[in-house]
Amino acid sequence: MLLNASGCLDALAAPEVAQQLDGFVTKTITPLPREGNAPPRIAETAHGMLNAIGLANPGRERFLADHLPRLRELGIPLWISVGGFSAAEYAETCAALEDVEAVELNLSCPNVDEAADSAAEIVAACRRATTLPLYAKLSAAHPDVTVVARAVADAGADGLSLVNTLRGLALDPRTLQPALARGTGGLSGPSLKPVALAAVYACASATQLPIVGMGGIATAQDVVEFIACGARDVALGTVLFSDPDAPRRIREELAVVQVDDSRIAAKVRGIHVNAVA
Repeated sequence: MLLNASGCLDALAAPEVAQQLDGFVTKTITPLPREGNAPPRIAETAHGMLNAIGLANPGRERFLADHLPRLRELGIPLWISVGGFSAAEYAETCAALEDVEAVELNLSCPNVDEAADSAAEIVAACRRATTLPLYAKLSAAHPDVTVVARAVADAGADGLSLVNTLRGLALDPRTLQPALARGTGGLSGPSLKPVALAAVYACASATQLPIVGMGGIATAQDVVEFIACGARDVALGTVLFSDPDAPRRIREELAVVQVDDSRIAAKVRGIHVNAVA
C-alpha cells in the first residue's frame, strides 16, 4: 500500500491527492481538542523540515461527529492516528472507532510530553478495547528500537509504523535563536531516510509484524529500498508539502523501476498494482 504519513496531508482540503493513495492516515486524534504549540512551528533545514505542531486536532468528540463522516465520503480506506497521555486515553479512543481500516497508535511524538505509560502498556490497553488492526508508530530515538518493537508485538500490535520524526533544532540565521517557538521540533525529510531504513531493517528481523516504512520517501527508488529492508507498505510524508502530485508520480516510476531481486520486485509491483487499482 501507498499511504501518507500522519499529519502530512489534509484529505478534506486536498481530496484529489488523498484519492491517489491506497489509504489515508488522519492527523493524530486526542481525547480533548488541542491548539498545538505556539508559532512559529515549522522550519526548513538543508535536508528536511522541522515541525513542532504539537498534535493540534479537534479532539475525539468533534472528530467522530464531524470529520470522520466527511472523510468517509471520500471513499478511501481510513487509518485513524490515535494519541493520548495515558494508556486509558488511547484505549477510550480506540473503543469509539469502528468500520475503519486500521488504527495507528502514535507512541513517539517528539513535540509533546509523552504518555506516562509504556508503549507496550498502551498497546495492551488498546488491544483489549478494540478488534481493529493496531499499528504501533515508533521512534528510532530509542537506543534499540527492536526492544520496543518486540514489546508491542507481544502486547498485541498487528503491525509497526517506522519511523516517527526525530528531535532536532534549527537556528534563525540572524538572531541565532531557535527558529521554532518550542525550541526543538521533529525532523523529517531526506535526512531521516537512513535512520528509518535502519529501523525497518532491524525490526523486520526482530519481529514478524508487517511494517509501514516512512521517512524521506520521495521517489520509486526510495520505495524499493524500504521494501528491500523489510517494509510491506510505505507512507509519504514531507514530500507531499513540496510535491502534492508525488503519489501519482511515484506510482508511474514504480511501473518502470528495475529490480533484479525477484522477491523484492514482486512486492514493489504489489504496491504499484494497489495504487492504480
